[in-house]
This record gives sequence, structure tokens and C-alpha cells, in this order.
Amino acid sequence: MTHHPADIMMLFNLEACSYGLADGEDMMMSNWNGTILGPPHSVHENRIYSVQIHCGPDYPDNPPTIQFISRVNIPCVDQKTGKVDPAKLPCLAQWKREYTMETILLEIRRRVLDLLFTLQE
Repeated sequence: MTHHPADIMMLFNLEACSYGLADGEDMMMSNWNGTILGPPHSVHENRIYSVQIHCGPDYPDNPPTIQFISRVNIPCVDQKTGKVDPAKLPCLAQWKREYTMETILLEIRRRVLDLLFTLQE
């Protein structure tokens, strides 16, 4: 894993993502909307990426599905559908029931930051 300077990591987690129910009347709490803020000091700064999160009947024993509404170019996202490939995102591939939606959104954001640092090297 790539190590980042401490000041960048502090900024990285500060208000980096948010999520909430897509429909306040969804008693099953299965459909959520999420946002991921682009990492600071990058080409993604000031961008807001929107995702839909669906928690199936086996959640939290199985991970939710994630689909980007915003168009993104991240290796773990199918460019045609916007769906996150669980095999390419460690927190989904090695899912633990204690993981949260914030865990997933921050992991996606970390992938963007790692990609940016890799491209700069």
C-alpha cells in the first residue's frame, strides 16, 4: 500500500463522503445514495461523485452493490455501467459484516488517491 503524507491523509478523511436513504419511507433500508468528494490537491478536487448503494436481503452478511451515477475512470468501476466490481475493491472482496457504507465510500476514495499518486511516480 502506498503511504501518503500525514497532512494529506487528514484532509482526505475530512468530510470525504456522505450517504443517506434514497427514500425516507424505505422500511427495508435497502436503497441509499452516497457522495464521494474528490481528493484535495488533485484533478478530482471540488468534484462530487454520486453513487447508488443497494443492500440486498443478505446485508450485512453480504456486501451491498455500488453503482456510480457520475461518470468516473477508476479501475474498480465498469466504464459502461458504472457498477463497482466487488473483486477489484478490497473491502467488498473481503467483506466483513462490521463494514459500513462509509467504509466502502472511503475505500473508493482511497483508490482514487492511490491511482493519482501512482500516476505521478
